[in-house]
Amino acid sequence: MLNRRELLASAGTTMLAYALPAWAEDTELIGGPAFGSWWRAVVPNEADIVEIKRAIQEVISTVDNTMSPFILGSEISVINRNEGMNWHNLSPHTKTVVSESLQIARMTEGAFDPTVGPIVGRYGFGPILSGDVTGFTSFQLDGHRLQKKDPSATLDLCGIAKGYALDQMGVALEAMSVRSFFLEVGGEVLAHGLHPSGRRWQAGIEIPGGGVQSIQRVVHIDGLALATSGDSINGGQQGGVVFNHIIDPQSGTPVSNGVTAVSVLAKSGMKADALATAMLVMGVERGLAFAEINDIAVLFLQRGSMGISEFMSESFSRHVII
Repeated sequence: MLNRRELLASAGTTMLAYALPAWAEDTELIGGPAFGSWWRAVVPNEADIVEIKRAIQEVISTVDNTMSPFILGSEISVINRNEGMNWHNLSPHTKTVVSESLQIARMTEGAFDPTVGPIVGRYGFGPILSGDVTGFTSFQLDGHRLQKKDPSATLDLCGIAKGYALDQMGVALEAMSVRSFFLEVGGEVLAHGLHPSGRRWQAGIEIPGGGVQSIQRVVHIDGLALATSGDSINGGQQGGVVFNHIIDPQSGTPVSNGVTAVSVLAKSGMKADALATAMLVMGVERGLAFAEINDIAVLFLQRGSMGISEFMSESFSRHVII
């Protein structure tokens, strides 16, 4: 059984293959480890590669040391262990992610819930092994201060923090005047500017279980982030039943609605990351209705007896190339 720190090594291969087939001569491909997975970037070859790597590593370290439940001394881990109902002062990074996670939890009526960590842990996908899912309303945020309304409440930001890290990497590159780049963190991508050929950046969305470079769709992602949540990254088996790592907060069990993957395009990696999880929980019918009401670009892939079926929102269709 894999945990969320052991992502499948091939999950994002297609993303970069479509970003720069045959690697343009005037670009540089760089990368390194991140969050138990990897990060990769395509940047102009005149960029300061050493400084870019330093800045990206700083983002990774900051996100890990503030929001990782796998690090005992992280800001979130300290809050989780504290069973009092006192106010906690949050760092700017943690405040931003906690605020967005609670907002998306309200928006999705709990389909995305950052307090689901105890159940995630019991299925072997996370480190939070005690307590119950208390619901997102068990936390109150006031500016940079956070309070538990239930002493046993915990936060697991793994479903949104990687998207935030992706955003911050993009901010770091722009601060160094890198105007055109393609970033990937564990299969989630963000692109700005134009491909060296002058066209918009493109990303391929893999068919779950279809093998490397088995493509369902290719989309353009200029100025946007693309995140995919699905059952091909992490899963397990119990009593002969195969399940994935996405937990339905209402049932307290792994999602089993037939949806094998959900891809979301959004202006931030943080929002794309959390919404992809939420709409996987919702399923096709409820998720598409939610997407149309809220103008969300989403693609659902559902596995059935006849293979993979796809369902996309009107907003998503406007980004499809192939």
